[in-house]
Amino acid sequence: MAWAPEARTAAPGPGGSDLEVLRALESGPRGLVEAEADERLARHGENAFPGRRPASWPRRFARSLRDPFTAVLVGLGLVSGVLAAWGTACVIAVLVTVSCVLRATGEHRADRSAAALRELLAATATVRRRATDASPPTAREVPVDQLVPGDLVLLAPGDLVPADLRLLRATGLTVHEAALTGESAPVRKSAETPPGPDGGGSGFDRPHLCFQGSSVVSGTASGVVVATGRDTVLSGALSAEHGLRGRGRRTATPFDQSVNGIAWTLIRFMLLTAPLVLIADALLHGRGLETMPFAVAVAVGLTPEMLPVIVTTALARGAALLARDGEVIVRRLPALHDLGAVDVLCVDKTGTLTEDRPVLAVSEDADGRHDPAVLHWAAVNALWTLHLAELPAPDALDEAVLDAAAADFGTDPGEEYEGVDALPCGPGRRLSTAVVRRPGDPRFALASTHTLVVKGAPEDVLDRCALDAAERERLAGRARALADGGLRVLAVARAERPARGRPYAPGDEHDLTFTGFVGLSDAPAPSAAEAVARLALRGVTVKVLTGDHPGTAARVCRELGLDPGEVVTADRVDTLDDAALARLATDTTVFARCAPEHKARIVRALREGGHTTGFLGDGVNDLAALRAADVGVCPRDGVDVAREAADVVLASKDLTALERAIVTGRRSSANIASYLRITLSSNFGNVIAMLVAGLVLPFLPMLPAQVLVQNLFFDAAQLALAFDKPGAGAGERPAVLRPRALLRFVTGFGLLNAAADLATFGVLALAVRSLGGHGGQEAFHAGWFTENLLTQGMVMLLLRSGRRAAEGRAAGPVLPAVTGLAVVGLLLPLSPVGAALSMTGLPPVYYGLLALVLALYGAGLAVARARADRRPAA
Repeated sequence: MAWAPEARTAAPGPGGSDLEVLRALESGPRGLVEAEADERLARHGENAFPGRRPASWPRRFARSLRDPFTAVLVGLGLVSGVLAAWGTACVIAVLVTVSCVLRATGEHRADRSAAALRELLAATATVRRRATDASPPTAREVPVDQLVPGDLVLLAPGDLVPADLRLLRATGLTVHEAALTGESAPVRKSAETPPGPDGGGSGFDRPHLCFQGSSVVSGTASGVVVATGRDTVLSGALSAEHGLRGRGRRTATPFDQSVNGIAWTLIRFMLLTAPLVLIADALLHGRGLETMPFAVAVAVGLTPEMLPVIVTTALARGAALLARDGEVIVRRLPALHDLGAVDVLCVDKTGTLTEDRPVLAVSEDADGRHDPAVLHWAAVNALWTLHLAELPAPDALDEAVLDAAAADFGTDPGEEYEGVDALPCGPGRRLSTAVVRRPGDPRFALASTHTLVVKGAPEDVLDRCALDAAERERLAGRARALADGGLRVLAVARAERPARGRPYAPGDEHDLTFTGFVGLSDAPAPSAAEAVARLALRGVTVKVLTGDHPGTAARVCRELGLDPGEVVTADRVDTLDDAALARLATDTTVFARCAPEHKARIVRALREGGHTTGFLGDGVNDLAALRAADVGVCPRDGVDVAREAADVVLASKDLTALERAIVTGRRSSANIASYLRITLSSNFGNVIAMLVAGLVLPFLPMLPAQVLVQNLFFDAAQLALAFDKPGAGAGERPAVLRPRALLRFVTGFGLLNAAADLATFGVLALAVRSLGGHGGQEAFHAGWFTENLLTQGMVMLLLRSGRRAAEGRAAGPVLPAVTGLAVVGLLLPLSPVGAALSMTGLPPVYYGLLALVLALYGAGLAVARARADRRPAA
């Protein structure tokens, strides 16, 4: 990535001397004057990323109206208003309002929870400023967003780099750029400017620059701010990846596709049904537009009016449970369903599967045998280089060596010696030397000796050892083999030298005796292995997409119990078209040396191959993949902009929280699927029965007001499904709403329900035959009203989620809801409300015959459900 030429700071290029940079920025080694800093802040703006502004609550409410079923309900409400069917219009308006309020509130609450995570990050930086021109410079803490170009920033271990900096001084500085590049190894930085017009490199490969978003691992430094806010390289990366600027919208998710598919199928059927009712009544009974309210009632009866409410309630309840446990923040409610549908999870290794902390894996001698002495001498080098070179902190590899030595030997091996001198690593120098002596030896006695302990890059150390060419090549091959196995390899050598008083120099590092190799690997995250195992049990395939070395990625996978298979590198990805990549991605577990565009392309290929794909990443280099996935997931300690781009944020560092979130998503989806199966089966059967009855009977089978009241009670009872506890199998496999399977299910059970309704016609004909014209109509309406609510209650009990829902599992809130529905169906026709709705009581014989019909219907439902359970779930 090139230095941004349009930067408003008017900073010089990354090359040039320190003096040129400071002059161009009108700054100096004593720092800015406070008044000048305030003026620059007003001119350049705050040092804040220009991210997406959270949508307001009213805007979220309005956006909820775009849901397909909500739009259908709004259309039916308008038609009802035109026809003066005010009861229907009012009920629809209430349903639409409740649904939109629930959805907007849930998403608004999730955004507030995600924003609260920013409080966990560092918010200040140490700068050197002056009160006036004559005042001495002082170091003080200022808010990060108050930094301006020209500020002198002081860095120490653990600090986040608050802006783009040109280093002026650095001592043993290493920074972690994994959030930017994906490389897990710390990068050494130096204040020396490499030759060349671009400072010796491009993008992040410039050792004299530190970039916003990286963090200090070891060492201290001071640097001058050359870019803030939208002018930083971090902001440029986000713009290039269509980060948060409004471009590159994610394509439709599985939830959107499923709901839209179901919605448009029902809309087409509704548009066909209403004209059929009107035409049939006009031709057979001579009724015209007076049938229009009944036709609208039939259309409303076919519509799953409560779907927006059920969907929003079920997902919001699941998201609230996850947030209450402090584990997961769901920033987009439909993402919880999509998370439950995920069957492939792509992860970035660094910071997700690993801790960005190396641990000792190998300590071996020249013959490849385990040898604790190699670790002993490596620790001596690490300890005394740290002390004698006055490094503020060891780098990550030295820390791992010292930790391993302390664990193996019970004490620090370096304490057996006295330090004499040290030659640390530095720019262009990939090894360090510690010179030590045994305690008690006279410091300048001619008979005493000093031990040089050298540790560093294998090729550099081997070049300084007294070895013949064949042996040197053999050892170099062993180092390459360890590196190919995923280890970071350090060679250790030593030499005895006569004691002397003058300082040691790199020229003294010759004729060394080779001691052995130490190999270090990335420490897996504590819960990573358990999380991978749990995901596999849930039917989720984990794939690793990383910028690291293929051997490193494969080793981490093996340590986590994940078979890496053949590791594919990015250069092979570049040779494949999209179709070939989709086939390869399905069968490949690890992709290494991946740039951001490779990760996004692989994720898209998996989606196009029919997989519901999630991506777990925490860095700027993961942004494109986060947005390309069906569900983007980011850990709490990911960079700010990665959390903004993600749909789900892991507030807990425990990766098993992701598995629990997937199970929660599947259970929420199971409740939504239950509602769809129940309401569509029941409504479809009722509509068919009403159409047949409308053709046969000389009067309307149900009055519009009766249809409205029946739907109102049925809808209220079905709200319990959003709070139902699905069966144990609901969280075992990916949950996807498949429109074809669902409609096949609905057709079969709807016809069964229609058969029960038509059987009720015969029962009513026997029961109300003696009641006369008007009394017969009221009794018929009452009988069908009762039968409909009772059969709908049976459907709720027998078709709810969970494969053995009808065989003794506790029904939770569903059983009270069904009981209430049955009570209403039996008693309302006998009450004054029933009389107002043109319904009357029925002879006792009807209830006996109805019980027989219901018994047969229940048996048919149980048999059909058992057969349906042997097929793929909807």
